[in-house]
Amino acid sequence: MPSPAAVERSALLALLQTLPPTSDTLCGDYDARGLAAHLWVRERRPQALPGLVVPPLHRVTAALEQRAAARPHEELVADLVAGPPPWSPARWSDAGELHEWFVHHEDVRRVAAPGPLAASPERDAALWARVRAVGPLLTARARGLALVVATPDGRVRRLRSGALPVVVRGPVPELLLWLFGRDWADVELEGSEEAVAAARAAPRGV
Repeated sequence: MPSPAAVERSALLALLQTLPPTSDTLCGDYDARGLAAHLWVRERRPQALPGLVVPPLHRVTAALEQRAAARPHEELVADLVAGPPPWSPARWSDAGELHEWFVHHEDVRRVAAPGPLAASPERDAALWARVRAVGPLLTARARGLALVVATPDGRVRRLRSGALPVVVRGPVPELLLWLFGRDWADVELEGSEEAVAAARAAPRGV
């Protein structure tokens, strides 16, 4: 049985195969070809990886993505469908790839089908593990907030300690999307007016 990461990867690539390269996404300025180039570079150009998380190196990654985006969209997607090469770090951790594929799948899917996903116990359990693992990193710049994420079924994770308590409440997939800076995620922020405003304004993601 395929893992949740493999399911998300397959679904996103199947969707990209059906879309014109200039199709909109909800991932910043990326169109479909730009997002495919981002994924291709992430898997096949290890020198680009530091630039995904270290701001001074963003320009290196951006240059590699621009070069990749000059290739035909169909070729980029075909390479991704073939899978990462044996030497790619993307082969090392299936669980670590889940949030990448899930978030970008939603970036593309929700253009045509806005709104939350139906619950899936296996997928949501895997996504909750990612919320717990990467949530503190993704909110590292949310200084001063006592930030907690909570689900309707009672799962709770404290991500940050601070003077301003705020709870971000929503289904697991929506919480992960919010942590990755997707302001369109279907979550509710609970706390004082000051705390909620600070949580909305705080940088999230990598």
